[in-house]
Amino acid sequence: MSPALRQIAGLALPALVVLAAEPLYVLVDTAVVGHLGSTALAALAVGGTILTLVTWLGTILAYGTTGRAARQFGAGNRQAAIHEGVQASWLALLAGLLVAGGGQLLAGPIARVLAGGEGDVTSQAELWLRIAALGAPGLMLSVAGNGWLRGIQDTKRPLSYVVVSFALSAILCPLLVYPLGLGLPGSAIANVIAQSLAGVLFVRALVRERMSLRPDVPLMFEQLSVGRDLLLRGIAFQACFLSATAVAARFGTSTLAAHQVALQLWFFTALILDAVAIAAQSLIGAELGAGNAERARQLARQITLIGAASGLMFALLIAVGAAWVPGWFSSDPEVHRQAMIAWPWFVLTQPLAGIVFALDGVLIGAGDVRYMRNLTWVATLGGFFPAIWIAYLLDWGIGGIWAGLMLFIVIRLIALLARLKSGRWAVTGARLSAQAT
Repeated sequence: MSPALRQIAGLALPALVVLAAEPLYVLVDTAVVGHLGSTALAALAVGGTILTLVTWLGTILAYGTTGRAARQFGAGNRQAAIHEGVQASWLALLAGLLVAGGGQLLAGPIARVLAGGEGDVTSQAELWLRIAALGAPGLMLSVAGNGWLRGIQDTKRPLSYVVVSFALSAILCPLLVYPLGLGLPGSAIANVIAQSLAGVLFVRALVRERMSLRPDVPLMFEQLSVGRDLLLRGIAFQACFLSATAVAARFGTSTLAAHQVALQLWFFTALILDAVAIAAQSLIGAELGAGNAERARQLARQITLIGAASGLMFALLIAVGAAWVPGWFSSDPEVHRQAMIAWPWFVLTQPLAGIVFALDGVLIGAGDVRYMRNLTWVATLGGFFPAIWIAYLLDWGIGGIWAGLMLFIVIRLIALLARLKSGRWAVTGARLSAQAT
């Protein structure tokens, strides 16, 4: 294995474990709570949706922090890189406190909206949300900590912190739910304890750097500017997936079920492919911070090839698994038939998505987030939305929905490759260029 491949793998593999941590929290909860009955499980589904959204918002902050910290680290200024982490942690703490407070005020209305009115599911979901919201400060601090530690290419501490906190949650959840008789609230308490521990560990990592922990308001505003563009980009993604689900629902229950199977598997592969993007954020930011524009461009090409190879590997696995994988999720023949319509599109998107996700990481590391924001909205409004609603009007079914997703990826792929070739993203220096803000 070449030094570059070892370097990318050394960052990507630990990042994959960290990325999988929060979904695993929810999976463990689901496995434990599922034995309490359908009402408790439905309540957890409501609460888990909100927890996933909060995690996604925190991840946006982490991605922006990684690129900024990596530039300073690459320029040889480790203290400035950690200073980015200090300010990101203040923002994370403030956001976490807002979520914790908002959870106490809004848990009831949120539960009623998502659960469809009053009832046992709503009341249990409300209680779960009120408790789970208290873990938001720890959760947000941990994702911010992941951001700055990845920026200085330290993958050991984030990995150990996440593994320890996840193991604690996995032990506490069944104990609190069953032997101690707390039921559904026990799972929320377990999450709060584990997330708070993770937050404390990441704060301890900052304290051990022996730097000033005072807030730097101007720097926090710079970070918020980058986060704003990444947030707007993320909203475009969420709008695509929600619209696809809405159109699938209009084609009937079987189509919606098949779409859900394919989409969740697509999310799973995206999670793994995103680990390469995280490695790209750290490495590209460091090279540009060090003034090595040519090395950054070479590394970007290597990362693009790795993304393509990873996507191709998933395409082959998914193609081979077409005969039996949908059956893992549903025994309904019509659901299976609809899934087989989406499956070729699912397979074809993988190599392209592998390249796109890798290039996303390159541009985030370079701080070229404004371009990414604009491109994502152009692909959404000019490609995906028209495609799927035309598919609905012309009754193209699930195939039309997934063709729309393919178009969304192709538009982004072409524009990202053009951006890569132009070299305009490869702006050197310890601070992010004006294009990022």
